[in-house]
Amino acid sequence: MDQKRTGQIEKKIARIKKALWEIGPMRPGSLTEQFKDRENKAGAFWQISYTRHMQSRTDYIRREWVKTTQKQIKEYKQFKLLIETWVALAIEHAKLTMKNEKSKAKK
Repeated sequence: MDQKRTGQIEKKIARIKKALWEIGPMRPGSLTEQFKDRENKAGAFWQISYTRHMQSRTDYIRREWVKTTQKQIKEYKQFKLLIETWVALAIEHAKLTMKNEKSKAKK
């Protein structure tokens, strides 16, 4: 059973590596529309906020770059999900490998 699961994990990791290779331009953060006058919703502008190396940052985004920035944020979220999945699978793989080696040593 452990050998079968190890093989499944290796296949999943290979698929994750392929998906990571296909990720396009990305950037972290949240993109929000802000207003200079909130009550009248006048003076709209876009900003992206993110934290990198424990420093919070906010940048202005021009209206013509909003769609591109949204796609970059989506790509980053996909990247993070793939990495988290890979790490979880790697941990499981390592545990199964150690368990299999321990079983072989007993025989």
